[in-house]
Amino acid sequence: MSRCSASLAAIIIAIAALMAAPSFGANQAPPGESCVFSHAWWGWRSPAPNVILLRVNVDDVYRLDLKKGSKLLSYPDVYLINRQQSSDWLCSPDDFDLLLKEGNGMFSEPLFVKKITKLTPAEIAAIPPKDRP
Repeated sequence: MSRCSASLAAIIIAIAALMAAPSFGANQAPPGESCVFSHAWWGWRSPAPNVILLRVNVDDVYRLDLKKGSKLLSYPDVYLINRQQSSDWLCSPDDFDLLLKEGNGMFSEPLFVKKITKLTPAEIAAIPPKDRP
């Protein structure tokens, strides 16, 4: 086999391997991970200055424990932005780049996630109605 033929064969094998590699769709989490699909985030509430509860899809709730709390989380006219743009998936605390903004835009504060936990149906049911996202 000539050197050119061997190189061509290696390229074809590499392309075939890439095409056969498993992939996950836009709405499917990476295998083996509990991740938040950033486009499925429907709402949030903060039952404590260092906790954010995220509603994802219809039935899922994730708890974000923050490294440092914020009094702004209890204000009625604030909104939460995730500025992370490198992936549609939020699988670890480092994947979140949160900014809390006050409604008139005068105040903003970065929030840093320490831990992310997907709540069980029993844990979701135990959330008081006023704190449910």
